[in-house]
Amino acid sequence: MPGRPRATAVFAYGAAAGLAVDLLIGDPRRGHPVAAFGRAAAAVEKRLHHDHRGWGALHTAVCAGSTAALGALAARTVRNRPAAAVALTAASVWAVVGGTTLGREARAIGGALAAGDLEVARERLPHLCGRDPQSLDGPAMARAVVESVAENTSDAVVGALFWGAVAGVPGLVGFRAVNTLDAMVGHKSPRHRRFGWASARLDDLAGWPGARLTAALATVAGGNPRGAVRAWRADASKHPSPNAGPVEASFAGALGVRLGGTLSYGGRVEHRPVLNGEGRAVEVADVERAVALSRRVTALTLVACVGGRLIADAVRRRKHGKRGNA
Repeated sequence: MPGRPRATAVFAYGAAAGLAVDLLIGDPRRGHPVAAFGRAAAAVEKRLHHDHRGWGALHTAVCAGSTAALGALAARTVRNRPAAAVALTAASVWAVVGGTTLGREARAIGGALAAGDLEVARERLPHLCGRDPQSLDGPAMARAVVESVAENTSDAVVGALFWGAVAGVPGLVGFRAVNTLDAMVGHKSPRHRRFGWASARLDDLAGWPGARLTAALATVAGGNPRGAVRAWRADASKHPSPNAGPVEASFAGALGVRLGGTLSYGGRVEHRPVLNGEGRAVEVADVERAVALSRRVTALTLVACVGGRLIADAVRRRKHGKRGNA
């Protein structure tokens, strides 16, 4: 099966190159492909929106399905040209991951908090998460940043690389489309409570493996593996999100801090369970520690995904060899 090892090499080189480009330049301020997808999805929503789950499912299928199909078409076009296939994979990885920009935004807020400039921190917080910044003091903003770094490491990096390893370019762009749709319509606002149901459930399904991989790698890469495992096992299921729970709990245990508690979204106050209750309160310095942990998890994800593909290739060759000798 000569094509499979070559596909693994294409993914390995392309993913490494895409992550390197992201590390060097991050996301563009204008003309980002994900932003273009968001505008297209919003235009489709205007035509399809009804307060009904079925119409929402159609919106999800049209937007995510067409994106994955375009990715598959592009990959098919270059499948016999390894250099072009690597370039396409690299461009796709750069377009869908956001680890560098995530770290920059987190550090900018952390720097403002360290300088005591709460107003600047409040101005920048919406770039990172949907919390109501005016309701947060310095420690609460630091906690929000750490939680967002943890969750977005899974959503913006690990989940995309996982599906890229499984399904190549269609997996990369399809996952980002699903994740973006969830951010756009998956929340429980009056307009999207029914319409966004399909996007939210599909995002839960697509994000499930990446979230567990993120939690596992945070356990390995963090400074307190035992604490990370303990927090993951004890507290992950308490979180209202099936995917954010393992990620935030493992980050909390690895960093030795408490996450969760009271927060506010869009004027709505939520009282979430505390994750890693044995840890200390989040401090401003923990923002940098969370960003560093996120970067280590990203590097380990690339190793794990390429390693997983190499193992799968070896298993296939072994099975193919046994059938050939039968």
